[in-house]
Amino acid sequence: MVSARLGDVMVGDGRPTVIIGVINLGDSSFYRGSIVRGRDDLVKRAREMVEEGAEIIDIGAVGTGPTSRPVPEHRELQELIPAIKAVAKEISAPISADTQRAVVAEAAAEAGASIINDVSGFKADARMAEVVASSGCSAILMAARRLPGDVYQIGEIQEALRSSLKICREHGVPLKKVVVDPAFGQWPARLARLGPRARRRLRGRGYSLATFFDLNILANLERLKISRPICLSISRKSSIGDVLGLPDPEERLYGSLAAAAIAVLKGAHALRTHDPVETLHAARIAESIRDLPR
Repeated sequence: MVSARLGDVMVGDGRPTVIIGVINLGDSSFYRGSIVRGRDDLVKRAREMVEEGAEIIDIGAVGTGPTSRPVPEHRELQELIPAIKAVAKEISAPISADTQRAVVAEAAAEAGASIINDVSGFKADARMAEVVASSGCSAILMAARRLPGDVYQIGEIQEALRSSLKICREHGVPLKKVVVDPAFGQWPARLARLGPRARRRLRGRGYSLATFFDLNILANLERLKISRPICLSISRKSSIGDVLGLPDPEERLYGSLAAAAIAVLKGAHALRTHDPVETLHAARIAESIRDLPR
């Protein structure tokens, strides 16, 4: 039985799937529907997500998808920290700061975040683990060798996650506060490793090699249980669109819900999503089937 605490929310075996609502700031997100502008809209959306079943609100100011643009540190601070302060004043749910930068994580913790979601798995910034340990924050750590999503085979994903947990132990980050993410998504570093093959359509399947590796992560999720609960972020991502022939993320809700239900059946403990209530319903049905007596 594995479990962890994200903020004050328990995540793990034998518990209902935790829904994490995703809010993006600025214009760098791949999904326009997740972007909010202005304090009032931000607070309104956070409240709505909590009412819709999100137990944690994840806020980020830097997009990490295939088409996202770089955001300098000063701009990330300018956008993210006031947003965290505003939401922390209005809701009681834990706030997760989506960042790879230690300076930003430190400021986010001071502003009211109790979780750091680092898609580099503590690999992008050498100070990040130290900051998380000293702040007392929980962490969501995504699989990365050096850059977010630069691994795609099941064995190397396992190795990348274990190396992140080793960093936790070396810097005093309690593993009881750590959840892992196997890096579902068409990450720039993954696409770079695959090169021209990434977009090549697989014979008889109708989707690309990059999408194959995402589907393989989902199909083998049980193998990625490495003593820590699993958080999966599949909401409206490119591979969903590739399978369904839907280039517009606005049209990928139903495919995302199907993938979410499968993820729960395969062992996911938490789901990051742009659509909390719909994902919650899919998760509860999947749990009902998963938990039937054998």
